Amino acid sequence: MGTGHVMRCLTLADSLKQQGGECQFICREHPGNLVEHIRNKGFQVHVLPLLAHAVEQTTINPSQLAHAAWLGATQEQDAAECAAILEQLTPDWLIVDHYALDARWETALMPRYRKLMVIDDLADRPHRCDLLLDQTFGRDAKDYAPWTPETCTLLCGSQYSLLRPEFANLRDFSLKRRETPQLEHLLITMGGVDKDNATGQILKALRSAELPANCNISVVMGSTAPWLDDVRQQASQMPWPTTVKVGISDMAQLMAESDLAIGAAGATSWERCCLGLPTIMLVLADNQRKIAQSLEHANAVYVLHEPQEIPDCLPDLLNRLAASASKRTSMSQAASQIADGMGVARVIQYLEF
Repeated sequence: MGTGHVMRCLTLADSLKQQGGECQFICREHPGNLVEHIRNKGFQVHVLPLLAHAVEQTTINPSQLAHAAWLGATQEQDAAECAAILEQLTPDWLIVDHYALDARWETALMPRYRKLMVIDDLADRPHRCDLLLDQTFGRDAKDYAPWTPETCTLLCGSQYSLLRPEFANLRDFSLKRRETPQLEHLLITMGGVDKDNATGQILKALRSAELPANCNISVVMGSTAPWLDDVRQQASQMPWPTTVKVGISDMAQLMAESDLAIGAAGATSWERCCLGLPTIMLVLADNQRKIAQSLEHANAVYVLHEPQEIPDCLPDLLNRLAASASKRTSMSQAASQIADGMGVARVIQYLEF
């Protein structure tokens, strides 16, 4: 699914734990999974095996869900495996974050939980849930009207974005330092896996850009990223000091101390907005297009809508931003209006126990 989905669930679990709740995770053993990371955060994880050849066949809907192949099993198989675990846990809330699950899975598991919360971004399939969260900027609750029961509570918009507390804690510091904008630190973050090596393409394109001579570049990658060694080699040959950071735990501090970011249009979008970090955003998947378009419309980001645009368009965008401190300031101010870091507290108010 992507690192961002795990991180937002962990953020919610951390906050619930601090308030006395007990949280456990169910994850399937996909390549590059973050099961050990979740365990290291102090949570029990129930691991489901990857069924590599499972292909969903549905008689309820004539077409498969757009992301059905991402599940690693059919919905029926997944529900059966989860039911065996949930029967022992009997949770007050089951919280699900997966684009390949819909009302069929949710209905099958109804006897195993008291209430259900769905985290979604797509508004493209039916749900049978008590609470639905879509933290996309500009998302209208009406988008889910055809897909959810009338009794479902809908939390829509970036004011509900699930950000770790350090982002709210560093917000004032980050916004204050942008009042006198510099361009001494460029941050590149293409997600934890970056399977198509967008990071490598960006580093190559940067060689044609006119960054200040004193600029430093930080590249953030996950430990399971398949192109990690290649990116490290590229970084060692860049015209500016370039550091590759792996599995970092201080992303909020790093963002707050960065002057400009090149980032994927995923969950980290709301982190960058909270800290007012001007961003050139790259769309890496179709499900990121709404996020990118809404932020572009708000003048909070510049967008590269396809990875193919990197070689020709990225250097020009960087040159324009490097030459205009006022543009970076206006982007920062626009971004800071989109998320304030208090989304978790707003969401938890709706989780009654």
